[in-house]
Amino acid sequence: MTTPYRGGFAPASEEITAFDLEVTGRIPAELDGRYLRNGPNPLNLDDPNAGHLFTGEGMVHGVRLRDGRAEWYRNRWVRNAAVSEHLGERPRPGPVHAGMDLAANTHVIGLAGRTLATVEAGGLPYELGYELDTIGACDFDGGLPGGFAAHTHLDPFSGELHAVAYHFGWDHHQHIVIDPKGVVSQVKNIPIADKPMLHDFALTERYVVIYDLPVTFSMAHAEQGRLPYAWNDAHGSRLGLMSRESGDIRWVEVEPCWVFHTLNAYDDGDEVVVDVVRYPKRFVDARLDLGGTPKLDRWRIDPRSGKVGRTRLDDRAQEFPRMDERRAGRPYRYGYTSATHDLLDVVYPADTELEDLPDEAFDNTLIKHDLERGTQESRNFGRGAYVGEPVFVGSGAGEDDGYVLSYVNDPARGAADLMILSAQDFTGEPVATVHLPARVPLGFHGSWIAD
Repeated sequence: MTTPYRGGFAPASEEITAFDLEVTGRIPAELDGRYLRNGPNPLNLDDPNAGHLFTGEGMVHGVRLRDGRAEWYRNRWVRNAAVSEHLGERPRPGPVHAGMDLAANTHVIGLAGRTLATVEAGGLPYELGYELDTIGACDFDGGLPGGFAAHTHLDPFSGELHAVAYHFGWDHHQHIVIDPKGVVSQVKNIPIADKPMLHDFALTERYVVIYDLPVTFSMAHAEQGRLPYAWNDAHGSRLGLMSRESGDIRWVEVEPCWVFHTLNAYDDGDEVVVDVVRYPKRFVDARLDLGGTPKLDRWRIDPRSGKVGRTRLDDRAQEFPRMDERRAGRPYRYGYTSATHDLLDVVYPADTELEDLPDEAFDNTLIKHDLERGTQESRNFGRGAYVGEPVFVGSGAGEDDGYVLSYVNDPARGAADLMILSAQDFTGEPVATVHLPARVPLGFHGSWIAD
């Protein structure tokens, strides 16, 4: 079986706990909490789940920082029923939506004192303990009527967490709002044809922006045991502006494309600005390595006329956009991405040797975007290194007054470092480098969860 879990995505084979990690530089005293990151990490590369990057068992990697020290590193598989059985452990308690006990392998967030590993397509999040042990599946004390979402967006002013869930058995998407205490306060069904995939969405002060794009459920692929979503030329491309006040939706058409991730969105007078990483196509024949490379684009939407303009913000291939989430849904200036030939183009013939993989298959560069000036700074970590999603952690009041955190695998050590960069001196010497005892595979998304 050809597997994408090669090179930078080769899975970790064991769970590790390490204390009092070696540090080069100085960990800022204001960093008091945990840096966590989730991603697929198959237990068995011969298992069918190891045939696709989206279906491997979830593993969360975490570093605890306090008082200028790196107290611990831990990596733990998220124990859904299949993982618990494989490891010979008791199943964790909790509900299951529509029989979909999926691998919670996509994101890890903090909400109202809980740590949650998330996944999309009908699965529920799994709650983790402070030291990354699995507590069980979470439906917010019965507040969720169905599954949840991989990506959420927090309104930093209201404290509300927004999510948009989908499931192949529904004729709708589902907008969910969770209040600052972790209680589901609102659920709204949004009718959608063809059962499309929805990995992310956008949030502004006035709108929830829904992406209705041409990747839809494929029964043919499901019957073949493949990822059951594929590019569908017959399904149009449109954006839905759902009023956060009334719930009314205004749909506007855009040229066909695919979007995994939103950088940010905001209202600009009567118009709406949405910054995304945009692909010309994706899931062509249900594959991730066809359909063009991802570029950073801006949609400017006029809700009255229905016109949508598109501007290219950066022509380099890149993914995993993040920003200062204290400004989520509001006008902003800076964004951060991971530059790559195409981070998801990692499906090679099974007999490909590691040293024969093209250098660009390994992502080794982070980009800081100044969207006001239209400029970028690049931080390259050297040949053979690979780096994942950049996470911004605010320190002072300024938008780029803070730090950028990411795991970077050091080929010389054969292990990973947690890099702490100054956002205001992005290409300068790292503020601190926390040396981890093992490599951290490339994965998906993470969070800084402050104490």
